[in-house]
Amino acid sequence: MDREKALVVFEGKGIRRIWHEEEWYFSVVDIVAALTDSPTPRQYWGKVKDREFASLELSPIWVQLKLESLDGKMRLTDCANTKSLFRIIQSIPSKKAEPFKQWLARVGYERVEEIQNPELAQQRMKELYRSKGYSDDWIEKRVRGIAIRDELTEEWQNRGVGTRVEYAILTAEISKATFGITPNEYRRLKGLKKENLRDHMDDLELIFTMLGERVTTEITRHRDSQGYPECEDAAKDGGQVAGNARKDAEKQIGRNIVSKENYLQSPEEKAKKPKEIK
Repeated sequence: MDREKALVVFEGKGIRRIWHEEEWYFSVVDIVAALTDSPTPRQYWGKVKDREFASLELSPIWVQLKLESLDGKMRLTDCANTKSLFRIIQSIPSKKAEPFKQWLARVGYERVEEIQNPELAQQRMKELYRSKGYSDDWIEKRVRGIAIRDELTEEWQNRGVGTRVEYAILTAEISKATFGITPNEYRRLKGLKKENLRDHMDDLELIFTMLGERVTTEITRHRDSQGYPECEDAAKDGGQVAGNARKDAEKQIGRNIVSKENYLQSPEEKAKKPKEIK
């Protein structure tokens, strides 16, 4: 699931969630951190489990699901649905309990609404980006890029590409052919850690990212690529088309499209990072 959909925020605290068995499941540790401001929420949750739920032998109110951790790896994490979380919250003394319950009921239902009306998901995404200071023009490109990316990954899935590792490698191949660097190298260039790279791209970077992925989708369909090796060849060729277009554009505009700059940086911050020609 995309990070934009899998992470929600309560009073400045990020809470991971995953769509599982037709409903949202939320990271219990993240919720403990949001409710208690504890510096060690994992240990806090461990004590709550021992104190309040030790007698549970069958059908515990939480399950372990894989969520992305701070180091970027997928790790098993205690997760609970909205109904179970209300029970857990009762065991955690916090002044934030009541506003959190209201917040939880709202975000737990959003996914159901979005399935029934996909336009709601796009609207909520746009509102989130506007609140962070992005322009409407940039937001339109970002949303379009997400749709293009979803179409590509669905194509890969239908053609036998099934693991996160394979998706990551194919994405890296498109990026290398388009920009000359992998997504991880791109993040380091921009001084990012675990932030979403595309949220820090400017208009042209987004446009060429979209071009590489869109052309890859078309090549994959035209060749009727099946399995990982054939999809990898299509990814390299699709990225190459975007890479050639990028190089031509750079010659005409007199600057490199790949840069250290982040879209939301102030002019002063941008001035400190000179552009580099790749």
